[in-house]
Amino acid sequence: MMKVVYTGEMDPRLCKSVLGETIPALAEKDADVIYLDADLMSCIGTAKWAKANPGRAINCGIAEANMVGVACGLASAGFKPIVHTFGPFASRRCYDQAFLSGGYAKNDVTIIGTDPGVTATMNGGTHMPFEDVALYRALPGATVIDVTDPTMLISVLGQCVNRPGVKYIRVGRKQYAKVYEEGSDLPIGKAVTLREGSDIAIFACGIMVHEAMQAAGTLAAEGIQAAVIDMFTIKPLDVEAVEAWAKKCGAVLVAENHNKFGGLWSAVSEVLAQKRPVPAGYVAVEDEFGEVGPQGYLQERFGLTAAHIVEQAKSIIAKKS
Repeated sequence: MMKVVYTGEMDPRLCKSVLGETIPALAEKDADVIYLDADLMSCIGTAKWAKANPGRAINCGIAEANMVGVACGLASAGFKPIVHTFGPFASRRCYDQAFLSGGYAKNDVTIIGTDPGVTATMNGGTHMPFEDVALYRALPGATVIDVTDPTMLISVLGQCVNRPGVKYIRVGRKQYAKVYEEGSDLPIGKAVTLREGSDIAIFACGIMVHEAMQAAGTLAAEGIQAAVIDMFTIKPLDVEAVEAWAKKCGAVLVAENHNKFGGLWSAVSEVLAQKRPVPAGYVAVEDEFGEVGPQGYLQERFGLTAAHIVEQAKSIIAKKS
């Protein structure tokens, strides 16, 4: 069951609170689920539960590569590890362990990277991964998800613990716009059409889904009908959805909180190049590092707003023959 309830309002639930409730719930439900963290349990609300359940939760300290190695070892012994740390440390810092001890060794592990891209805000450029999706997309057999709202977070995390391979979930810790009704099931690998349209198809993920929906409303007021598709699973990509919407609209725009290399834009454009060449473009971070600032400022600074989507959409539509 899945229902879209987007109105532009923010979901009252913080994603860190949802993680703090969902991880213990999964562990209580399944004795094989075990949780590992890199000294950030207090940041996602699992510290109290972890203290009361030392056999189900392991604080590995600020040693992310070791943490992923431990998780992969536990996976090889039959456990279902869930690993959490901030996005840059869940990707760059432990990539070799995730690649070799996880993917190459065929150990199933779920890795959560919080505060990706501009959602890192005041933690600054060192903590602002614009490249994490590109890294995990390059890992054979990996699953890569950019979460849209708290309801989706609950759904995909529940699926990931029983899904084979390395799973990477990127999600902010604060509020997201409410897109799906609570209890909705969002199958991994299936795109969700949030808004119908015929002039251009906007494929968005993460925080950019909200921006895309806002942009579509602005475009509609000007007589331009933009479809919005939530492409939360970046790998495996819903290739059929990309091809179908490209055929229907004849123009495509990708919106993501990631750099333009290796992320959703790369995944979608690969499909278009092979199956349905149409005018296409992106709203994503250029070849840049992150910086310190509030999220609103950073979205303007890196061009990740509804206004940028509107401008780019018009430019792409103008290229249609």
